[in-house]
Amino acid sequence: MTDWKATAAKYQDQYLADLKQLVAIDSSRDVENQTDEFPLGPGPAKALDQFLDFGKRDGFTTKNIDNVVGYIEYGTGDDYFAILGHADTVPAGNGWDTNPFELLIQNGQAIGRGTSDDKGPALAAYYGLRILKDLGIEPKLKIRLIIGTDEETNWTGMNRYFETEPAPTAGFSPDAEFPLINGEKGNVTFETHFTGDSAISEQQLLSFKAGLKENMVPRDAEAFVTMEDPDEVMKDFDAFIENAPVSGVASIIGKQIHFEVVGKAAHGMEPRNGINAGTYLAMFLKQLPLDQPGTNFIRFITNNLHDDSRARQLGLQFTDEVMGDLTMNVGLMDYDAETGGVVNTNFRYPKGITPAEIQAHLEKAATPYQATVTQTNNMEPHFVPADDQLVTDLMNVYKEQTGETNAQPEVVGGGTFARLMEHGVAFGALFPSATDTMHQANEFQPVADLMLAMSIYAQAIFTVTK
Repeated sequence: MTDWKATAAKYQDQYLADLKQLVAIDSSRDVENQTDEFPLGPGPAKALDQFLDFGKRDGFTTKNIDNVVGYIEYGTGDDYFAILGHADTVPAGNGWDTNPFELLIQNGQAIGRGTSDDKGPALAAYYGLRILKDLGIEPKLKIRLIIGTDEETNWTGMNRYFETEPAPTAGFSPDAEFPLINGEKGNVTFETHFTGDSAISEQQLLSFKAGLKENMVPRDAEAFVTMEDPDEVMKDFDAFIENAPVSGVASIIGKQIHFEVVGKAAHGMEPRNGINAGTYLAMFLKQLPLDQPGTNFIRFITNNLHDDSRARQLGLQFTDEVMGDLTMNVGLMDYDAETGGVVNTNFRYPKGITPAEIQAHLEKAATPYQATVTQTNNMEPHFVPADDQLVTDLMNVYKEQTGETNAQPEVVGGGTFARLMEHGVAFGALFPSATDTMHQANEFQPVADLMLAMSIYAQAIFTVTK
């Protein structure tokens, strides 16, 4: 019988050397530098190539599809089992104590952008596959490790894969949590658009900006305003910051005041884990006598969205007994006095409520502020029963390797590639006792956890394809 943990331990140095190469690549979506050759920018394509180069080096069959998705294959046959990971990351953002693109091993932690989401886990799954190959274990079902490059935004790569390649019989995504995710809430995003006004006012919101991605709680926010008495406003801002869970500074530049606020970033699937710098800045600005377009933008945020991850102020509080709460993340806020603004809200919704219902409530809230609402994307809820053979097989491996015999599968608000498979689940690699730093500054994952994940993945792949 294979000692999976002891076998995985032999690969630690090689694994960390490979992870170092992946972390060194800034693979966030880069449409400003996209080309026909690199539709998502050069960074995501480079990270994909790095994954595929590992596969070529180790003797696997590989394929790159249009520089947006690729796979590493082991075994033969028409049907196959899929492992769906991604090489892209969210932008590094501010607040790091180290270089986000230089892997640092410190106090047992692997620190760097992508170590937890999803370069570290996807690479652990790759090494699980490599272990089988190195042991000479021939699977009865072909295996493909498929690497996407746009998971954090529009799923361009993985959608391309499923358009051009046959679907797998089953699979898992190493892009969430252990013990196992057998249900994922629906994921829908809306943009609320506001008009601007080219007229110049002595007291005016000139600009407002917060957030990097729709699925991140904004850590940073800034705004420029003009005020008749800027000194008094500065005093009020200092008092506001003293009593708010954010930090901030303000400065006078000519007749303008520049505000900067810092909160706490977090994954948008659970906004309670973060502090939204944008909505807090709006809470201060609502006290100022701004122009009407600026007031509309700010008051929509403060009256309907601030500090309300369950969307109660919109009348959207909803809970399903299996899939849990509807949640809302206010991920992007952008305003310009001349052109107007947009507020991006991302909802993770359970069964029992629809995107149309959510939009209706948003439109009702937006109407008093002369704003309009559009839906930008949607993914329906996904669920695989707990007694499904795939779920029980993977859960049994997890229980055996961790000793957590009472562990149960879970439903989450996060959206993974698992939902693209009718028979797919998310499986690791964040352990229940670990700190979740996905989408945050100083992202890390314990090296010991990544090695245990590698061991679990090796046994899991062996179990489901034997």
